[in-house]
Amino acid sequence: MKNARNNELADRRSAAAEAKAALLNAYRTAKDTAEPTRLAKQAERQAIAAAREERRAARERVKLEELERAQAEQAERQAAAEAAARADADAREAADRDRIARVIADEAARKAERDLRYANRKARKS
Repeated sequence: MKNARNNELADRRSAAAEAKAALLNAYRTAKDTAEPTRLAKQAERQAIAAAREERRAARERVKLEELERAQAEQAERQAAAEAAARADADAREAADRDRIARVIADEAARKAERDLRYANRKARKS
């Protein structure tokens, strides 16, 4: 339609309609020829997304296992600390009981000596 000088309205309309139809046909053919590559790219993107999701799930599993392991170690340390504290408290209590028993025994021995001295003094006076 280069420099057509005798363009009637009907000619211009039909030329525009033909141009639109040509563009539409070109778009349809381009779309049809690109369909296999589009499907391949879409499948590739889906595979990449699935692999990404799998890696994310693996990271989450590792984090969860690490957290559980850390909690187990913390519980073990806490149990060991409680056992050590309990053993220390038992040892202190045993030492206190032993000291009290020695004090009572010493007191009984002093009382026995005092009673003996008192009895000896009474015996000498009588």
